Amino acid sequence: MAHIAIERVDALKNGDLHDLCDAADEAIKVGGGFGWVDPPSRDVMERYWKGVLVVPERILFVARLDGVIAGSAQLVKPPRNNEAQGHAASLTTAFVAPWARSHGLARRLTQAVEEEARAAGFRVLNLDVRATQAAAITLYETLGFKRWGTHPFYALVKGDRIAGHFYSKDLGPTTPQDGTPP
Repeated sequence: MAHIAIERVDALKNGDLHDLCDAADEAIKVGGGFGWVDPPSRDVMERYWKGVLVVPERILFVARLDGVIAGSAQLVKPPRNNEAQGHAASLTTAFVAPWARSHGLARRLTQAVEEEARAAGFRVLNLDVRATQAAAITLYETLGFKRWGTHPFYALVKGDRIAGHFYSKDLGPTTPQDGTPP
């Protein structure tokens, strides 16, 4: 049986960075990337992941399958100057490498991001996804995310316009772990 772990990551060891870049490359190649249509050069990909870790509003989660990073997702907090939307965070850049699918990693990553958002006092979790990503759409809908809109020209992939769907999930009224009101 495969060993699965979901971790919040504050730093990447060299081997982890390599695994994360490899997993992202493979996901991008099969159309399950997170914005890239083709994998960028390795130095660009490494800079991207290193950059994620220094942005205070981003929290990176990784999924490990038998100790190897096989996917990730990010919780993005709203900017501090957006008081009116300060109750809502976003789930973004979620993917699982093709070789690691069908082990429940995407579900567990999504649940980890949701739990972190709820613990931080957010009341809403937003996400968006290409209309072509049927498995992701099914997952999000089974986890209670509600589609509230569709953008017909959301993405341009190899010359083709791809629609995108926007989802939100009401996390309910919560109080952050430090006891301050949300």
